[in-house]
Amino acid sequence: MRRFLARLVGDSRAATAVEYGLIISLIVLAMVGALAILGTASGSNWDNVSEAVTNA
Repeated sequence: MRRFLARLVGDSRAATAVEYGLIISLIVLAMVGALAILGTASGSNWDNVSEAVTNA
């Protein structure tokens, strides 16, 4: 097991894959946060439209 871990740490391809994985996970987290905020704002706008149509 130690040899495997030492070989994995020394392998630059594994390090690159981990870095890409971290970058992708950060991008996904940012997208989820942005969509949550956008969804809340969009829902509020649709509520306003619905209320305006009802009152018309």
